Amino acid sequence: MLLPMYMQFKIILFGLLSGIIIGMLYDVYRIIRGDNLPIVFKFCEDILFWILCSIIVFTFLLYNNYAIMGTYIYVLLLVGVIIYLKFFSKTIFNLERTIGNSIMKSVRIAYKNISYVIRLLLYKNKSEKK
Repeated sequence: MLLPMYMQFKIILFGLLSGIIIGMLYDVYRIIRGDNLPIVFKFCEDILFWILCSIIVFTFLLYNNYAIMGTYIYVLLLVGVIIYLKFFSKTIFNLERTIGNSIMKSVRIAYKNISYVIRLLLYKNKSEKK
């Protein structure tokens, strides 16, 4: 069955975008994972990462091109990942790390401020009971 030209272009475009999404998820995974884990945990994390990637990519392709999964889709996924890792990964990785660090810093500051207020209230309650 021949597909119309716009459908073929859409399949190619979303195949490449899916590969780029996998590359971005891999960068996020590298930030979260760290290096100080035993091999067994790394293996389990890798398996869970690839299961998550396959679910996300399948859902993305299902939404955009009816999940047509030919051999060329796998090639396009690989090409998209290579393009992302070769040209965009370094800048996006640094941007993701900066955003992650600022979010963690904000969470840490909010936690310390909230816990300080709670400790003050508890201390006042204890001193009033005496």
